Amino acid sequence: MLAIFKREIQSFFTSSIGYLVIGLFFLLNGLFLWVFKGPFNIFDYGFADLGNFFLLAPWIFLFLIPALTMRSFSEEKKLGTLELQLIKPITHWQLVMGKFLGTFVLVLAILLPTFLYVYTISQLGVTIGNLDMGLVYGSYVGLLFLAAAYNAIGLFTSVLTENQIIAFILSTVLCFFMYYGFEALATVFSNGKLGLFIRELGMKSHFEGVARGVLDSRDFIYFISVSGFFLLLVVVQLKHGKR
Repeated sequence: MLAIFKREIQSFFTSSIGYLVIGLFFLLNGLFLWVFKGPFNIFDYGFADLGNFFLLAPWIFLFLIPALTMRSFSEEKKLGTLELQLIKPITHWQLVMGKFLGTFVLVLAILLPTFLYVYTISQLGVTIGNLDMGLVYGSYVGLLFLAAAYNAIGLFTSVLTENQIIAFILSTVLCFFMYYGFEALATVFSNGKLGLFIRELGMKSHFEGVARGVLDSRDFIYFISVSGFFLLLVVVQLKHGKR
């Protein structure tokens, strides 16, 4: 698994995709948070906090994480190297987790420099440094769990096809549905309890709970379950494709 993990990391930074994704993440965040007029602009918002960043990041990850994962299995299927991976003395789970962790570490690399936003905004307040760091850390934790779920979904769609563009589109659509689709679906039902139940099937409600600084174990269990479910589907698909 360690060898797969290292190879994934190296493949990101020996090609342009890793740098491109990191650059796009900061470009889009920078434009929406600091330049473009709108609901995400920090200066228009009027409060020195990172709430807008944590509202925006899930939507940017909705496109960037599928861009990272689309090649994970699709490229190897197209090149015929996936079969070579499957005959090596590693389990399917080790192969999948190696790729999963490789992409997840890249997400960490993308998020670490955003702590510059924390410092910048803490200096913009009326009282310098008056920033609720507990809320900030909780939001970062929620964003990491959300990114892990996106990552698992992206790997699942990548293993379904050898076409990277199809894998990207499928992953983006599925991530969007899992993040926002259930919340939209909940508005159809007039029954409040049923609507609430459907809403809580989606990622958005659980992410917002953690992002508010409420560290509820049910939210963590939800994200771990979603990630584990889609990773299990990847393993099942690998075993099915091998036969």
